[in-house]
Amino acid sequence: MKITYFGQNAFQIKSGQTTILIDPFLTGNKHTHVDPNSLNPDYILLTHTHGDHVGDAFDIARRTGALIITQTDFADYINNTLPEAKGCHAESVNFGGTYTGRDFTMKMYPAWHTDARLVKGLLVPLGTACGMALTIEDKLIYNTGDTALFSDLKLVARKRPVDLAMICIGGHFTMDADDAVVAAEFLQAKHVIPTHYNTFPAIQADPQKFIDNLPAGSGLLPAFDEEFVF
Repeated sequence: MKITYFGQNAFQIKSGQTTILIDPFLTGNKHTHVDPNSLNPDYILLTHTHGDHVGDAFDIARRTGALIITQTDFADYINNTLPEAKGCHAESVNFGGTYTGRDFTMKMYPAWHTDARLVKGLLVPLGTACGMALTIEDKLIYNTGDTALFSDLKLVARKRPVDLAMICIGGHFTMDADDAVVAAEFLQAKHVIPTHYNTFPAIQADPQKFIDNLPAGSGLLPAFDEEFVF
């Protein structure tokens, strides 16, 4: 498969005839220069409702017809209420549930992170943020989304180690780099990409220092916007 990291928690994964975007925060993301109009995903996976994760999802979904996959409360809001999501369709999945798409499956896990969205001046609670376990080409990829460290991450690796973990390290709003090292242990991660750092002043972190604290050879630090093969 081919993976591109755009910064924050935004990823593109290509496998076979399928393209997946995760949390496509592109406009306003200082780490990326990609034009959202150049992306043509089949699926858009959203870990939660915050703007630095939803990003350009609705504009991309309207243009391409991509299916948005997210947790139940947010999916229902997209399909029925949210003005900026008009013309988009979201698939509802809840914790413990699995969605089977073309060339992949996604199992949803909870994340420890609040989740609400400002709509017409009102803060609307929309359930809980999530993490996502993707099985693609017989490889297990886990994206933590935004979360604190919690011991139930061990359950993701109950049947098999995680081949690639995408783990937030920025602190302040999520776990920090020290906690993220423990998260990688809980996930039995063979490879780890740090996420959610240095985009805003509050989430400053040294990704290389984080990688240096992982088992040798397991940390990956891909250049922003550059596709790599995994």
